[in-house]
Amino acid sequence: MTPTPTQVSGVCEGNHNDRSYDQFLDSMTERLLRNINNGSEPLFTTNAPNLWEKYLNSFQDPTERQYHNCHACRHFIERFGHLVTIEANGGIASAIWCADDAPPAYKDAIRALEYGVRGTKITGVFLSSESVWGTPVTGVWTHLSVRPPASIRHRCATQTAGQRMAEKREDFLTVGTALREFSRKHLETALKLLKTDSLYRSEKVLGQAEWLHKLHVDVDSARGIGKTNLVWKAIATAPAGFCHPRSSMIGTLLEDIAAGKDFNEVSKAFAAKMHPLSYQRPQAAPSAGAIAAAEKIFEQLNAAGSLARRFARLDEVQALWRPFPVKSEKSTDGLFGHLQTKSEDRDKAVDMRVPAQTMTWVKFQETALPTAARIELLAPRAGSYSPLVTAVNADAPPILQWDQEDRRNPVSWYFWHGGSSASSFGLAGGSFVEVEAVALKPSMWNEGYEHHGAGVMFVLKGAHETKDGGAGLFPEMLKAELHGIRSVLESYSRGARIEGLDEPHAAGIMLTKSSSGWATTRLRVYSSGGTMEYKLDRWD
Repeated sequence: MTPTPTQVSGVCEGNHNDRSYDQFLDSMTERLLRNINNGSEPLFTTNAPNLWEKYLNSFQDPTERQYHNCHACRHFIERFGHLVTIEANGGIASAIWCADDAPPAYKDAIRALEYGVRGTKITGVFLSSESVWGTPVTGVWTHLSVRPPASIRHRCATQTAGQRMAEKREDFLTVGTALREFSRKHLETALKLLKTDSLYRSEKVLGQAEWLHKLHVDVDSARGIGKTNLVWKAIATAPAGFCHPRSSMIGTLLEDIAAGKDFNEVSKAFAAKMHPLSYQRPQAAPSAGAIAAAEKIFEQLNAAGSLARRFARLDEVQALWRPFPVKSEKSTDGLFGHLQTKSEDRDKAVDMRVPAQTMTWVKFQETALPTAARIELLAPRAGSYSPLVTAVNADAPPILQWDQEDRRNPVSWYFWHGGSSASSFGLAGGSFVEVEAVALKPSMWNEGYEHHGAGVMFVLKGAHETKDGGAGLFPEMLKAELHGIRSVLESYSRGARIEGLDEPHAAGIMLTKSSSGWATTRLRVYSSGGTMEYKLDRWD
């Protein structure tokens, strides 16, 4: 697609100097960026027919029509011209075309393309690893092209864009089947059980249940083809594992609910399958084929160095709170420097003891944490003690779900089954211990991974792991492309060792939203207003 060429001394100058056309191409890229919200909104393919013919036929003059019969522009229109975004109500909009942005000579052509996409059927999620869509220049001619943002480029080393698109088509069928088999009422019952912590380790399943329920609600409120479109939009942005409800724990729970089982049956079956030593953890040794596949995947990812783990240091914790800096001691110089002042004597008199206040973690975070100068936690004799673990090689490719190339966060954690004693973490149970930092669980340090469950960690002074716990890598934490080799990684993790066991590291008490440890959580908070004690009884 090119405007009429200019001639200088009999030589064709093409359209390199056509500023209005250059501005039009820039507007196409800008519109794409707006439509995909700089990468947060996915793109979809459609069955929009005959777009190239619609484009050519918009030129009424046969000579002009033949002039615009450009191979490079045809390739662009046929490959990218049918792309759309999906709106909140399920409607679709062209990702690229808008006649309002087109130069006068091309308004009819662009309008034909824009209208040609409307009302079409979505056929899949669109992904591409290319940095430029189309062929911007050939010789003296500039052609239709756009430069998508780097954030939407497909970068998976183990799957091509085409393979991932095919996988998303399968996800669409799988999620559609689940929506038909499990009613909205079934999901509401599941959410009631999961949100009230009636089921063991419910936080592991709650995110997927909420996602599937929201999709049910959205689809029920949409009309016509919009229902199908919203399913496409959901699977395009779904977290890892969410698109396979029938083969996951939420599917098991929904099946039991749909079968009319009573609570005791449902709870017992759920607890057995959610046992931390079996949930998503292969029980058999890996096969030779699985080991070979794992070798290939890690070679493709160039991620051999990603498996080495070490205990994280205190300075690597993304903390919500740290102690206020300690003020230097007042000078004791002079004959009377040691005497207490009136203000100090007054402050001491008003620092009265108030009965411990019981509240939720959320309320404590909002009201007490911001003004706390120091915090102490009553170390339980046994509880959910946990260390933080990170990558030995900070530049190694990410393998955790919440660790991204543009937002690095290689920190994870682990618990010992059945909890740990205070002494196994170098602490004296039943005594108050200085809190060095308060942080959310690492999967919450970056947005978008809330489905891993909510949790808060109190990093305790002097707390440290004393036992060898393997590599602390678990299938539920790892990226989706590693799911197929989880038996190999499970076996590797059991035999590996986390570095830095004898060095200072960040460890303490971690409480999840469904934790049973809230009952023993007692805090002593020092602030300018005096000293207060708090009992935390639940998350919110």
